[in-house]
Order: sequence, then C-alpha cells, then structure tokens
Amino acid sequence: MIYLHKLVPLLLSPIVIVCALVVYGAIRRNPKVALIGIAVLYLFSTPVVSNQFIRFAENLAVKANPETVPAASAIVVLSGMLTSVASSGGSVKEWSDPDRFFGGIELYKLGKSKKLVFTGGLLPWEKNATPEGVTLKKFALSMGVPEHDIFVTGEAQNTEQEASAVKRLLNQKKPSILLVTSAFHMPRAQLLFEREGFVVYPYTVDFKVDTSLMTVMDWLPNPHALYLTDTAIREQIGLLYYRVKCLLMLKN
Repeated sequence: MIYLHKLVPLLLSPIVIVCALVVYGAIRRNPKVALIGIAVLYLFSTPVVSNQFIRFAENLAVKANPETVPAASAIVVLSGMLTSVASSGGSVKEWSDPDRFFGGIELYKLGKSKKLVFTGGLLPWEKNATPEGVTLKKFALSMGVPEHDIFVTGEAQNTEQEASAVKRLLNQKKPSILLVTSAFHMPRAQLLFEREGFVVYPYTVDFKVDTSLMTVMDWLPNPHALYLTDTAIREQIGLLYYRVKCLLMLKN
C-alpha cells in the first residue's frame, strides 16, 4: 500500500503532467498541446508561482514564539529530516533539513514537556537501515537531553502510521501533544493525529515561503521552484485523500 501512496501523487506531479502534454503533442503532431506543456513547465518553475503553491500548502501559517506555546503531555517530532549518503565507512546519515529536530529540542529545553518523542520513520525499501528516530535520539543525547525523557516509536512508513505508533507509545486517553513538523506538512499531520484522538498543538517549522521582496529573478524558472511546486501539489493530494478517508470512516 505504501508504494501506491507514493506512486499516485507522482502521476499527478508537474513534471509528469508536462511530459504527458509534450509527448501527446508530439505523437498527435499538435504543437499547441506541446507548447501548453512547455508553458506549464515555465510557470511551475518560477518562484512567483511556486511561492503561491507552497503558501497555500502551508495554510498561511506563521512561525510561533516557542515560549508562548502551551505545555503538553509530549513533544512529538515527525521523521523526514535525514538522508543516507555514502562514506568511506559505508552509508551514513546526514541532515536534509534539521528544523523539525531543533524545534523539538527547543520546546523540550523550554520545559514544554518532559517527553520528547521521535518517530521511527523507515520506508519499506530501507530494510537494513536504522529507523530515523533511533538516530535522532542519539543526536538529542549529545545535546544533553536525558535518555529517560527520550522516546522512539516503532517503525512507521508514513504519517498515518506515525500517528498510530505515537498513540501506542503514549498509551493515554486523549493526550495533548506539541506536534513538530514542516509547515507544508502540518495540515495533513494534524488531521491524522487528531483522528487518533490527540489534542494537537501544532508547532510549525521548516517554512518554505520566501518572504523577501519580489525581484525580476522571481519570474525566471529554476529547479528549486519546480521542486516546491511539486511538493505543494503532492501534499495537497495527500491531504485530500485523508480528508475523504476520514469522511468515509465517519459515515461507516
């Protein structure tokens, strides 16, 4: 099932849509369709457009002052920050974006909870890898967080499984959590954790919206802008899927 979850959004991603339009235009000898594909590629690759997509995905959220957020039963940090790279000693982990980790550490050191929970993110094609939460626990220990305050869930392949794994770990009735994840991912993550019965206080990090003044460069295409557009679209597909799933569960 996890493969299906990964493949369906891919089929609706900008690059696949563009390729389909260009190939269709070439096969049918219809240059207008191919040109539409090129125009879509250009628009989706410009920061002025990608910023709007990602802003919508982030639900116009703003970064909260960590000192003003409420205390909770646990601080829950979702996986998705590490990547595997080759080294002379074999495969090792490096940061791809550490904001979630440091956001969780900051909340812990402010005394917002004595339970710092990392999820055991592990995709099925990473069979021999260490779950992300185990690595993050080591990083937290090195930053002075006591081991008895650090918890790691069982393995989880997606956010839905992370929510279930945290529920099993905490084993409380309607616990409150400070949920730490990327801004574009928070709406879907909050939905899934609330579905599991958590009282969720979102602590949003890893914002992708560029708030600097617009320049002529924002109208020129670049790969990073296309990546942001793709990220926003995939996230909205995932959010829509789980909203429909939740509605169907309520009806049943």
